Amino acid sequence: MNKTLDVSPATALAMIQKGALLVDVREPHEVAIKSFDVPGVMLIPLREFENRYKEIPAERQVIIACNLGNRSMMATRFLINHGYSKAVNMQRGIVSWENEGLPIKKAVNEKNGSWLSQQFRRMS
Repeated sequence: MNKTLDVSPATALAMIQKGALLVDVREPHEVAIKSFDVPGVMLIPLREFENRYKEIPAERQVIIACNLGNRSMMATRFLINHGYSKAVNMQRGIVSWENEGLPIKKAVNEKNGSWLSQQFRRMS
């Protein structure tokens, strides 16, 4: 089996800033609560990964992330086994990302309205 390359959240952010693509394999309800605040994050839940992985550009540096690092490890191994030589796993997921103080978006409290309504307020 191929060895999976792991990167720390800080290294992942530096890679994203240099053009790497972050692929989040968490479920949509998890992402709705807390998400990575970086441009161009691709969401492909692990349960859909086998059918959708070809949406990920094979020639681009790709960082796979989840909540704690287990699902992303499986997805990274899958990609490597399917010819994605530039795929890496982000260690310890969004939990570690947040603990390191890296940018995240959190769900808006119900009292303040939905995320979508907040976006419309910002636009007006």
